[in-house]
Amino acid sequence: MPIKYKVDILSALRSAGYTQNRIRNEKLIGQATLTQLRHGELVSWATISKICELLECQPGDILEYVTESE
Repeated sequence: MPIKYKVDILSALRSAGYTQNRIRNEKLIGQATLTQLRHGELVSWATISKICELLECQPGDILEYVTESE
């Protein structure tokens, strides 16, 4: 997939004060989605929106398009 994360999302959330326990307890992001993020898999736009809200950033700050070499 040519869209990739620029940053480690979970590390960025942790730096902003959002531990995985806090995220789960406050029901900010589901467990299955946390697993997807841990494995570097892309998540829904709703989750990207929530991450941007929590990190106070734009989608372009955390995602990038990388052309696939043939």
